Amino acid sequence: MLFKQQAWLRQKLLVLGSLAVGSLLYLVARVGSLDRLQPICPIEGRFGARSQAEFPLRALQFKRGLLHEFRKGNTSKEQVRLHDLVQQLPKAIIIGVRKGGTRALLEMLNLHPAVVKASQEIHFFDNDENYAKGIEWYRKKMPFSYPQQITIEKSPAYFITEEVPERIYKMNSSIKLLIIVREPTTRAISDYTQVLEGKERKNKTYYKFEKLAIDPNTCEVNTKYKAVRTSIYTKHLERWLKYFPIEQFHIVDGDRLITEPLPELQLVEKFLNLPPRISQYNLYFNATRGFYCLRFNIIFNKCLAGSKGRIHPEVDPSVITKLRKFFHPFNQKFYQITGRTLNWP
Repeated sequence: MLFKQQAWLRQKLLVLGSLAVGSLLYLVARVGSLDRLQPICPIEGRFGARSQAEFPLRALQFKRGLLHEFRKGNTSKEQVRLHDLVQQLPKAIIIGVRKGGTRALLEMLNLHPAVVKASQEIHFFDNDENYAKGIEWYRKKMPFSYPQQITIEKSPAYFITEEVPERIYKMNSSIKLLIIVREPTTRAISDYTQVLEGKERKNKTYYKFEKLAIDPNTCEVNTKYKAVRTSIYTKHLERWLKYFPIEQFHIVDGDRLITEPLPELQLVEKFLNLPPRISQYNLYFNATRGFYCLRFNIIFNKCLAGSKGRIHPEVDPSVITKLRKFFHPFNQKFYQITGRTLNWP
């Protein structure tokens, strides 16, 4: 009899213990996703559909759920109408720079519940064929969102393409423009590395970086090499300033975004007139990859594609020195124009 009572007691304790653990896990999940469960988040500024509009943070759930299902074709138009979803033209565009960290910036901004990203590079303004299809074609390429959210797209070729500033101005003269830059020589080598990898996948040979970056006839920096030209940021920015005031640009430090992403993201939140929502909780360092990954909630994490953070080939130190000396005066002018001094050699 005593043995049966002890067995019964052990069984009861086991059940109670399981319930306690389950309750604890539930509470942790609730705390880990507080942003999603808070009822409202005030959105102020020019991007709100209404003055002092209240934005439901539960929209984050739809961004990961309903909006994702609609993109896959699994959601009806009636559901879209019911939830007041729309396809909006972007209110901010990441216009460059190639190999500056545009994908990382877009994915990190997508942590904010008031931001919806266009997953693919649209290449509307830099591609004549696409541009000829008209603004409604462009709008249809945008993701579904709530009216109070802002849509952001990124196409790094915009920054260096001559026709793009005027075309974007005609769409929206007050649009916000984000430019993410890295130390120019590092960016040029990264640009080369991506092209090199593509050649190697096709079993093709490619010149060494030194041979492309330095003119063999003059032994000076080869400004005809696209990777070098792209890194002369001030030359491209001056073209944009013919259409937009400097106040509509925000410079993101791509090197700092790698090592200290949160301060850079907070500056972007402020520039976009968004309430501060991205926190250290959303960013965690992955020692294996050597980069920060994204935490949307206690369940859903995301790291950038494995192609990000390629190992650069070794480059002759004298060539690096020559390139940095070449870029230096352009960098100084870039600092002067933008009002942001970056820690570049």
